[in-house]
Amino acid sequence: MTTPLFLLRCVQLGISIRDLLTIGLVNDMYVESRNDSYSGWKNVRLADQQDMDVF
Repeated sequence: MTTPLFLLRCVQLGISIRDLLTIGLVNDMYVESRNDSYSGWKNVRLADQQDMDVF
């Protein structure tokens, strides 16, 4: 990741340079912020014991 891209992500997330966050943490926060608009989570079915046995 380049410095300009890192700073762009910080600005997009409203993070101040004084917060001293790592590049990885800023990347994770950016990915999670993009996941907020994903509506497919509502259709997720959790695996039960039978699914795990088949697996």
